[in-house]
Amino acid sequence: MSKTFDLSGKVAMVTGASSGLGLHFARTLADNGAAVVVTARRADRLADLVAELRGKGQRAHAVAMDVLSGEQVRAAFDDAEAALGVCDIVVNNAGISIVKPALDMLEKDWDEVSNTNLRGAWLVAQTAAQRWVKAKKPGRLINIASILGLRTIGQVAPYNAAKAGLLHLTRVLAMEWARYQIQVNAISPGYIETEMNAAFWQTEAGKRLIARVPQRRLGKPGDLDGPLLLLASDAGAFMTGADITVDGGHTVNSL
Repeated sequence: MSKTFDLSGKVAMVTGASSGLGLHFARTLADNGAAVVVTARRADRLADLVAELRGKGQRAHAVAMDVLSGEQVRAAFDDAEAALGVCDIVVNNAGISIVKPALDMLEKDWDEVSNTNLRGAWLVAQTAAQRWVKAKKPGRLINIASILGLRTIGQVAPYNAAKAGLLHLTRVLAMEWARYQIQVNAISPGYIETEMNAAFWQTEAGKRLIARVPQRRLGKPGDLDGPLLLLASDAGAFMTGADITVDGGHTVNSL
């Protein structure tokens, strides 16, 4: 374990932890000493993750939570605090996307994507901050945004809009909450290969997208470990309102 990124004695909550990046983030935080609270809608997947982490001697607790429900979000924080104490770190990762041309996007599609990616992130952020202020302790909020909040791509209009909103929300919350020693930062991943999108990258369309990345490769979940641990640990103690872009140069190449 790196002492620079040591999270021993800290409690971290990860939303959307049942698969993909959220699952990876939970493992990374636990491997660096944090007790982790994993949340998502799929309780069965969370149970498997908790069993895995506890099998390695790590502290872990699962809470079923839908970020679209303020009541469920607040109940999840209550549950987490009863099990492990007030969370020191919250990784706001839960998100979805629906792929359709903007002309064909249904109202319910827009609502589902924007509410999950932005409204849900706001509910988690506000609840976390309220707990930190009440407990009079500092906190680290890490919002998982996307390079699509910085640039555009077709057929995911609500996702683009929500991630752009999440980046600006990160900045305004950092400004408002700095006085409480609450740090609010974001990570904007580029194209990262996960279990959910692996098949797409083998298609011709997927290969064309990879070719547009200056490093000519996809990111791996592990490429996000450094930024995550920087923002979660004392190594990032003077950072707030920042966005760390991890995309192999893709955003710079599109300017």
